[in-house]
Amino acid sequence: MTLNINGLHHVTSIASDAQQNNDFFTKSLGLRRVKKTVNFDSPDTYHLYYGDAAGTPGSVMTYFPFRNAGRGRPGVGEVSETLFSVPQGSLGYWKERLGNHGVGGLAETETFGEARLRFKGPDGDGFSLVEVADDARPGWTGAGGGNAEAVRGFRGATLRLRDGAATGELLRFMGYEEVDRQGSITRYGVSNGNGADVVDIETLHGAGMAQQGAGSVHHIAFSVENRAAQLEVRKALMDTGYQVTPVIDRDYFWAIYFRTPGGVLFEVATDEPGFDRDEAPEHLGEALKLPDQHERLRAQIEAYLDPITD
Repeated sequence: MTLNINGLHHVTSIASDAQQNNDFFTKSLGLRRVKKTVNFDSPDTYHLYYGDAAGTPGSVMTYFPFRNAGRGRPGVGEVSETLFSVPQGSLGYWKERLGNHGVGGLAETETFGEARLRFKGPDGDGFSLVEVADDARPGWTGAGGGNAEAVRGFRGATLRLRDGAATGELLRFMGYEEVDRQGSITRYGVSNGNGADVVDIETLHGAGMAQQGAGSVHHIAFSVENRAAQLEVRKALMDTGYQVTPVIDRDYFWAIYFRTPGGVLFEVATDEPGFDRDEAPEHLGEALKLPDQHERLRAQIEAYLDPITD
């Protein structure tokens, strides 16, 4: 059987400084901060979410900014690059804008026939802006620039693995199909998805394993419509032999997690209930929202967290 995955839901990474992370995504990349909350398991650390106007699944980059976290070491067994979709003809605008913001690692390339602008995040994170034709998703224009340039959401992500065969088989089980190959990279795509439709696997035989830290992706999440679809996915994965967590309530979606053959942590997240469950759409990301179990600690948490200036 194949599973009904809609594409990516979100990508969660690690940062070393909350203010720096906020400024990069809201000012340099022009995304909207759609939620300011805390790590469920470590409430002395923010969990920051950035995306389009509503935090639509397929657009949301999230971060755990662990104060003074050491830099991660690139290698295999990780998500090496997160790809954002932008309108065709907009890379010149983005090269100038990112350059004016002091963003490093700017390099224009072409992969699978798509023009892309590679760049680095504040902690060495790997990103690309990819020109995609006919991406009808609306961009967030509240941070400068117009809809003709605005980030639409994710294009996809690249996994860097020693051996991509087993993870490729997993992706096919999840509803992806192999659509192209270029050198050491194999592209998988999901049909009729949410726009965040591709996962690339770069195979590097014999390369060293990645070490997670600031600038590393912690996990990559895939979208399903609702909890019923998620339970179907969970059962199918477990029937195939994967060790999958119970369903976990993350306030803005329900989540399950499992480790892939290549070592990358996958999540399957629901599109419901969304980021407006506890804030009005026009005020997303403004107030510090705490999970119910941590609300009693609000005074201590607010005193400990570094303030974020918008």
